[in-house]
Amino acid sequence: MFRRRHLVALALLAVFALACEGAGGATPEPSGDTPTSRPAAALPSSMAALGDSITAGFGSCLAFVACSRNSWSTGTSSAVDSHYRRILEDNPKIKGEAHNFAEPGAEADALAGQADRAVEVKAQYVTVLIGANDACAASVRNMTSAAQFRKEVDRGLARLKKGLPKARVLVVSVPDLYRLWELGRDDEQAVRVWSQSDICPSMLANPASTARADQERREQVRDRIDAYNEQLRKACRAYGKRCRWDGGRAHEVRFSLDLVNRIDYFHPNVEGQNELADVVFPGRFNW
Repeated sequence: MFRRRHLVALALLAVFALACEGAGGATPEPSGDTPTSRPAAALPSSMAALGDSITAGFGSCLAFVACSRNSWSTGTSSAVDSHYRRILEDNPKIKGEAHNFAEPGAEADALAGQADRAVEVKAQYVTVLIGANDACAASVRNMTSAAQFRKEVDRGLARLKKGLPKARVLVVSVPDLYRLWELGRDDEQAVRVWSQSDICPSMLANPASTARADQERREQVRDRIDAYNEQLRKACRAYGKRCRWDGGRAHEVRFSLDLVNRIDYFHPNVEGQNELADVVFPGRFNW
């Protein structure tokens, strides 16, 4: 997920896998201060997913590879109630028009290039989930700064706004990696996997350690992710009415280890991808 040695991060797990306690089916907040009262608009007939390994479905096919058919965003597998499949139920025109440009290991600086590809396919709905790899660095000092993260996100969103002025854009918050560590630090297998691999070292190195230095390191990563989410929220608002922020729902959901795969104990499994899809689905496309 990260540029640094592995392609695993993303974090989130995702979000990880997110078991939602009462958050399922919630409607993300619009970029403005109050919900819109306009009637629901026509469903999109094409879509594109931008981001990292989480959106690429990494590790969800019981193998250490990307598996886009299980993506929460554009997944085509019947095992995942993705945004694409939900839209397809009511708009058959979108059939075969779901494009996944998410890349394992991608950081915010990859967003502009992915946005260019979304423009090329004329996507009418674009999902963006990025940031886990920016935090999952080899060390705290190597994490992307909040200012640079915002600069790269703005660059990517600017490409979308210019090339797809009528497209709807959903910006999703970075999952809570600190919670992932809290859940896995007492799990023998998770600790073994994290200790023997290079998965998000800034957060998961020395997972069982209670040393002050290790705890301070984890808290710095947690705080940086909070800063990224604040910048994502602001960037979406600056984009305008065609952008919708998920309201921090992906980050706030109370997930469990049952929703991450047993290969890296980091990326969402099929159930986790389903939960993520449910938590951030916008419901009515009236923005």
